[in-house]
Amino acid sequence: MKTRAVVLRGVSTARPYSDTRPVEVEELELGAPREGEVLVRIAAASLCHSDLSVVNGDRVRPLPMALGHEAVGVVQDTGPGVSRVRPGDHVALVFVPSCGFCADCAAGRPALCAQAAAANGSGALLHGSSLLTDASGAPVHHQLGVSAFSEHAVLAQESVVPIPKDIPFAVASMFGCAVLTGAGAVINTAALRPGQSTVVYGLGGVGLSAVLGARAAGAYPIIAVDPVREKRELALQLGATHACAPGEAIEEIRELTGGGSELAVEAVGSPEVMAQCLTAVARGGKVVSVGLPA
Repeated sequence: MKTRAVVLRGVSTARPYSDTRPVEVEELELGAPREGEVLVRIAAASLCHSDLSVVNGDRVRPLPMALGHEAVGVVQDTGPGVSRVRPGDHVALVFVPSCGFCADCAAGRPALCAQAAAANGSGALLHGSSLLTDASGAPVHHQLGVSAFSEHAVLAQESVVPIPKDIPFAVASMFGCAVLTGAGAVINTAALRPGQSTVVYGLGGVGLSAVLGARAAGAYPIIAVDPVREKRELALQLGATHACAPGEAIEEIRELTGGGSELAVEAVGSPEVMAQCLTAVARGGKVVSVGLPA
């Protein structure tokens, strides 16, 4: 079938991108879903810093590549052997599928799946090669097994997660990256328990998702740190109990926690912020870094 997609053919560090235009919308041929694969109509997609890191060459990927990895859509068709979803299901698309059989999957570490890492690095889907070709018939690589800046996408069934149909698409589009990264850092990686103190540095999509995760886990206090006042105000609306600018953070954290936080989440990607996180935690505390350097 034909689909239109955002395609990157050469990395570019020259900005603004509105002038240099490193990507173009192209009409591509998308193959039908194979064994264990799903065809999804993309309903909404979000832009992640990881996408920009491919455009500017910080993350080297095979080119040309159809971009986008943070999205939501509706299942249109399924290949043989698909059991997780059916046509009509609303699904969040995730960039960390797991084969379920490698050593890391068997050890309960599906996010470290070796097969998925190899497929993502090579621009292929989890169980096979690319299904995208351009007008000349040349292959176009998938970004992280998703390629969501497109009208349609074919993914491994392990890359889709059913979601309730009453969740707005624009909200659900962030589930596959920002939310799973930020909330997952708190709930899964840090295994935060009710009543434990938490500080989150950096209040972008990932950091705010960490705030939501801390609230869901029952943390207290939840201290949000960012130089931008509007972001601090939003964090308070989403569940942070306190918010402060970086220059005030260490003093306030120590006062609110009695010496240091039990968890600090670094959601900026800055060595300086990481150093402040290490200063902010109590002895025996945890620091989880999920920030991507600019």
